[in-house]
Amino acid sequence: MSITPATTRPGIHGVELAVVIVLFVLVAALGFQAARWRRAPDSKNLHEWGLGGRSFGGFITWFLIGGDLYTAYTFVAVPASLFAAGALGFFAVGYTILVWPLVFIFLPRLWSVSRKHGFVTPADFVKGRHGSRSLSLAVAVTGIVATMPYIALQLVGIQSVLYVMGVGSNGSFWAKDLPLFIAFLILAAFTYTSGLRAPAMIAFVKDLLIYVTILVAVIYIPMRLGGWTHIFGAANTRLSTVNPATHQPAGSLLLSHGNTLPFATLAIGSAMALFMYPHAQIGVLSTKARSTVRRNVSALTVYSLMLGFVALLGYMAIAAGFTTKSLGGNTQHAVPALFDAMFPSWFAGIALSAIVIGALVPAAIMSIAAANLFTRNIYVDFIKPNASQQEQTSVSKWVSLLVKFGALAFVLGLDATSAINFQLLGGVLILQTFPAIVGGLYTRYFHRWALLAGWAAGIVYGAVVAWQQSSAAQHHFASQVALIPWTHQKAYIAVTALVVNLVVLVVANFVLKAIKAPAGVDATSAADYDHEVEHTEPLEVTAPVV
Repeated sequence: MSITPATTRPGIHGVELAVVIVLFVLVAALGFQAARWRRAPDSKNLHEWGLGGRSFGGFITWFLIGGDLYTAYTFVAVPASLFAAGALGFFAVGYTILVWPLVFIFLPRLWSVSRKHGFVTPADFVKGRHGSRSLSLAVAVTGIVATMPYIALQLVGIQSVLYVMGVGSNGSFWAKDLPLFIAFLILAAFTYTSGLRAPAMIAFVKDLLIYVTILVAVIYIPMRLGGWTHIFGAANTRLSTVNPATHQPAGSLLLSHGNTLPFATLAIGSAMALFMYPHAQIGVLSTKARSTVRRNVSALTVYSLMLGFVALLGYMAIAAGFTTKSLGGNTQHAVPALFDAMFPSWFAGIALSAIVIGALVPAAIMSIAAANLFTRNIYVDFIKPNASQQEQTSVSKWVSLLVKFGALAFVLGLDATSAINFQLLGGVLILQTFPAIVGGLYTRYFHRWALLAGWAAGIVYGAVVAWQQSSAAQHHFASQVALIPWTHQKAYIAVTALVVNLVVLVVANFVLKAIKAPAGVDATSAADYDHEVEHTEPLEVTAPVV
């Protein structure tokens, strides 16, 4: 089956660019307006700026969490993975199916204990539960570092849209990178002024654009390409073609030999890691009732169906005739280029706006979550313990700005042709906090120092192995799937690092209990984990920690 090669159109695409600018200005205005939305009298309290006053109901929370978790990664990196390698990229659909039953079990417990004690971050909970500032610091630093590549991934999505619209195609800074700086300056400004209320309000527009775009795409584009039979046939032909350089096919429509374990570990590891990210938990902690958490976790499964359709855009791009070469050597351009080629210019502008806005919402939430971690678990715990709520809010606002531009430097300094590795690299790190957070929701059997030792072992192993992965395009961090030691099988590095973490944890726990090392003070009680009653003024943890 022959495929006519397709290329991106040269020059500035005026109609598309105009639509994107108009919609971007609209959401920016909403972001600034959000500062007045449901504003509390004490707006300078960190609970207000960083958690929206813990007042969001089911409707708002559904859009907020969905807007936070289904990002530019959804639109750009997942289809690009299928475009480049085929079936292995479907792990993202599998992990979003696994994640909701998993978090339905423990998220209500996290909400209850956090509401009872006024915890703002997962590291707050770890400190209160295990009585250890050191372990809390480890969780906070991991959360901040793991969030940086995730924010960078949102930038990759915006970059792809700008490239396809012809902005920056000449490679100069003024044409290529300046629009990205301007977009993030505006994002930084409305996040600074409005806090979590800004992405909560924008999420309505973002999700509406995404749903409209996907519904039209899965009906209209196959009609233009000759139906699903042609799409899958074209994808099978392209993926099964042997590359003369590697003497291997690029991928396959079905999992090939040796990819079963990587697929399974990517799905399981990503599912376990997702709600360890501070930005994923912030939407949960901002809700006003425990029942809201349970209802939303159940309802959010509909996004998994949408993700399946989004993933298939990668195969549509193959059927449309795009190749890695015609996309400028970057498969992340596949979906924006597909929209540009298949849709009328005005609707292509709407679809491309969905990607841009789909990057702004999670980037804002991620920067707020990282800023809260720094303020509560580094600044207050180690720099200025007597910082007032107003000072904490001010520090978080400024740190949220630094985090955004740190992520900007991150993405400009690394190769972006395989953006999905940014998210998977964050997963390698953040999954190492799973024993301290999720384990702590159910038991204090594991000693705080054993948890810290396990965390350190997992982090070091995962970072070293990830660093060693190379390719022709990237010397380090080229893949997050690597050989399991002493075997011929490959697996997601995050999972093998977690195994190392758990082994060290169990051994260290046995030793520490045997020598009767001090276990620290638990500031929580069993009843706190089923807490339903709301407090007007959240409590603060006052238990001594070391």
